[in-house]
Amino acid sequence: MSTNAATATEARAARPGRVVGLSLTYVLLVALVVVFLGPIVFIILNSFKQKFSISSNPFAIPVGDMWAGFSNYITGLTKQNFLEAIGWSFFITVTSVLVIVFFCAMMAYYITRVKTWWTSALYYLLVFSMVIPFQMVMFPTVKLADMLSLSNPLGMVVLYLGFGAGLSVFIFSGFVKSIPVEIEEAAYIDGCSPVQTYFQVVFPILKPVAITVAILNAMWVWNDYLLPYLVIGLSTRFKTIPVVVQQFVGSNGNRDMGTMMAMLVLAVIPIVIFYLFAQKHIIEGVVAGSVKG
Repeated sequence: MSTNAATATEARAARPGRVVGLSLTYVLLVALVVVFLGPIVFIILNSFKQKFSISSNPFAIPVGDMWAGFSNYITGLTKQNFLEAIGWSFFITVTSVLVIVFFCAMMAYYITRVKTWWTSALYYLLVFSMVIPFQMVMFPTVKLADMLSLSNPLGMVVLYLGFGAGLSVFIFSGFVKSIPVEIEEAAYIDGCSPVQTYFQVVFPILKPVAITVAILNAMWVWNDYLLPYLVIGLSTRFKTIPVVVQQFVGSNGNRDMGTMMAMLVLAVIPIVIFYLFAQKHIIEGVVAGSVKG
C-alpha cells in the first residue's frame, strides 16, 4: 500500500508539469499552422478582391466594395493563355518525373551492384551535384540549351533529368543497398537475365522509394520558375504556369494583383491535391528505407 501511495503522489506531482508541456506543444503546433497556412489564406482572400483593394487593405476580408467575385479568375484564364500553360506544365511535369524515375532507378542499381572505380566516381559526382547552387550553372545551362535546341518542352525534360538525377540516384542507391543480393542470385538461377532480374524482381521492390522520388520531383518541377523562364523564355507558346503567373505582375504601375492571386490559387490546387493523395506513399517510402537500411 505504501508503494502505491507513493506512486500516486509522484503522479499527482508530475501532472502539472505534464500539462504545461502539452500546452506548450499545442501552442507551438498552432503557431506552425498559422505560419504555414497564413500565406495560403492571404492569397485566397485577395483573389476575390478588387484590384486596388489589395494594396489598400491587404489583410481585410473581401466584403462590400472590395468583393470582386470570380472576375479575377475569369480574367486570368482568358489572359496570357493560362489554360495552355496548365497543359504544358502537366506535360513537362509528368514526363520529367517518369523519365527521372525510370533512368535514375536503373543508374542507382547499376552503380550500387557493379563495384568499379568509375561507378564510385560517378556516384560521388552525382552526390556532389546536389550541393552546387543553380545560380552557378544557370548561364552555361542556358547557353548549352540554345546550342542543343533544348528550348522546348522535350528539352526541358532532358534538363530536369540532369538536375534531378543527383538527389534521385542518391535516394535510390541507399534503398538498393538494403536489398539482399541473394534475391537476385535466385532469379539468375531460375534463368532470368540481368534485365529480367531488374524489371521483374528489383524494380517492384523499389516501388515505395520510387513513389517518394516521383512525388518530390513532381512538386519541384511543377513549381519551378527560373529554369523554364531562362530556357523557354516569354516569346514562345511553351510557357509554364509559374512563368505565366509572373507576367501578371506587370510594370510601370500596371500591376493586376487580383488576377495574379487568383492564378496562384489555381496553380497551387493541383499540386496540393496530388500531395494529399500521395502523402501516405511518402511516409511508406521513408519508413521502408529506414527499416531496411
